[in-house]
Amino acid sequence: MKNYNGLVGWTIFLILIFLTFFANFLSLNPPLKQFKPTICAKLKPFSVVYEDEKTKEISKEKKEGYKKIIFPFGTDGYGRCIFSRVLYGGRISIQIGVFSLFISLFLGTFIGLVSGYFGKFIDMILMRFVDSLLAFPRLFLLITLTGIMDKKLSFFGIVIILGIFSWMEVSRLVRGQVLSLKERDFILNAKAIGASDFYIIFQHILPHLKGILLVDSTLRIAGLILAESALSFLGLGVQPPNPSWGNIIADGKDLLFEAWWISFFPGLFLSLTIFSLYLIGESCLEKK
Repeated sequence: MKNYNGLVGWTIFLILIFLTFFANFLSLNPPLKQFKPTICAKLKPFSVVYEDEKTKEISKEKKEGYKKIIFPFGTDGYGRCIFSRVLYGGRISIQIGVFSLFISLFLGTFIGLVSGYFGKFIDMILMRFVDSLLAFPRLFLLITLTGIMDKKLSFFGIVIILGIFSWMEVSRLVRGQVLSLKERDFILNAKAIGASDFYIIFQHILPHLKGILLVDSTLRIAGLILAESALSFLGLGVQPPNPSWGNIIADGKDLLFEAWWISFFPGLFLSLTIFSLYLIGESCLEKK
């Protein structure tokens, strides 16, 4: 029976990418605009109001000279459009995940290569350092470091923090592959003819790591997006009023029975993103 994990995963993920990265064109309302809270706060999904184009007066009744405003996912307690905030927030969450992944892959691959290839004392020192970092819960380290540095971190501050605390597993994965590869005949032959370590690493070992790093990346980016959402949910990541899936969910955590849609839709988009990435990762494993 043919496996459709990859097809389903890529379809969902590409749709989400399209929605979030073209939010400028697809969103119906500005994500930060607070429509009149006395009328627009906590409106249900697919609610419609009307706005005077000159005075910006809001009315629930259709009037002449008023334009229609639709809220497909409803509004939050400040009268902001949830649909627009989810799209813009998804762009930020995914971008943070991608940039953090690059840092994680660079650090993990470099340290794994050095440790596995040169071995002995260098390997022992580097792996004990990795073990010491892995001994602490990841989220605890992220929260602690974020709190120590500054609660109001910039976009790149969040990226750097997530990146420097997510490379350890990559280094172990790469080290294991390098330990196996460096005993292969083609590596021993390269050493025998006098090839430099630099040449062997970049011409013979790195190309053999592409497949396993690709599979790991699809699963790792899912974890990074979740970590960013967790930090934002706790108020340590992307700061309001800028939207992120995590802080939009936090906005509605106290209104789950009164206005369930505030947390539901960002949670749905986050869940679909993680689900699609895991399907893509599984499909890559099956092809490997």
